[in-house]
Amino acid sequence: MSQVILYDLPSKQGTAWSLNPWKTRMILNYKSIPYTTQWVEYPDLAHTLSSLGISPNPSHRNPVPYSSPAIKYHNSTLEMDSWVIAHTLEQLYPTPSLNIKEPINAQVRDLVTALSSPLRPFVIPKVPTILNPRSASYFLETREVRFGKPLSRVLAEDATRKCWEEAGKAATELGRLLRKDASGPFFLGAKVSYADFIFVAFLKFLGRVDGEVLERVVGLDEGFVRVYEACKEWSRRDS
Repeated sequence: MSQVILYDLPSKQGTAWSLNPWKTRMILNYKSIPYTTQWVEYPDLAHTLSSLGISPNPSHRNPVPYSSPAIKYHNSTLEMDSWVIAHTLEQLYPTPSLNIKEPINAQVRDLVTALSSPLRPFVIPKVPTILNPRSASYFLETREVRFGKPLSRVLAEDATRKCWEEAGKAATELGRLLRKDASGPFFLGAKVSYADFIFVAFLKFLGRVDGEVLERVVGLDEGFVRVYEACKEWSRRDS
């Protein structure tokens, strides 16, 4: 059987940075699954993944046909999409458990989206600064189309106090969920779940792109620092 391969987007330092691949990487680290990383630059993503025989994302779920992460399992099958991959990894490697069937996982997934979406004008324009030149150019061009204006204008015009007010609503709910079980730092108290990795992956992404935004986010609730620290051992490997 072949070793697991994680297809990830590199920073210019050759390390992980992107939100969704971090989710998968943390699972692999948590379950002590041997794996290698194959770095793929943004402009090469569609060709690389399609040439492996991976089917494109369903358009109703993701408007981008090919995205990161993708994974090649030990049995040589391939898959894309962090949510799908998480469920497959739990099936293939059931211990230690991710408690993947708990409702908290979908709740946190949706709340992290609600937290991150209003903060995009602060963060997305800064992503090209951490990428290699080809990926930076690709990112600038494609996101200008997506936002309808250059990213420099997104930062100047759309990064406002209102963004933080909107993000605060989701942060309040995430903090409430973290305090629901007082037995530990995780969303399920003393038990680790995929929900923890979804949230911490977002914090890792912020830390790589904009440390000031990360500090402001973790300052929104005292529980955020605790779960971040509790997951450090599974986010240490970044390549």
